[in-house]
Amino acid sequence: MPATEIALYCGLVLSVIGIFGHVKFWLNSGEKELTKDVAALKRDTEAHETKLISLDRRVQSVESDMKHLPDRESQHRLELALEKVNGRLDTLNETLKPIKANGEAMNELLLERAKKVND
Repeated sequence: MPATEIALYCGLVLSVIGIFGHVKFWLNSGEKELTKDVAALKRDTEAHETKLISLDRRVQSVESDMKHLPDRESQHRLELALEKVNGRLDTLNETLKPIKANGEAMNELLLERAKKVND
């Protein structure tokens, strides 16, 4: 085999290798973009999962606090009881008014007597 034929075949082989290299690079460039996109999606998914877990904990906390609150009927009974207590306090206030007036009258009487004794 002469040197020119070897050089021709070597050039042909190198050209084929170069073409395969370009094709491989072209195919891998799309794969690199996909790998970047998948990595970004994983990061986003992890962030959303963390937020979801946090939100689930907060909901559980609110639900456990809600169990200790009175229901609608209990709250209505409390409101009725408070109205009853307010009515009794108003009655007591009216009952105490004459006693207050007597106390003030006695205080004035004592002050007048004290003034007479000092004069």
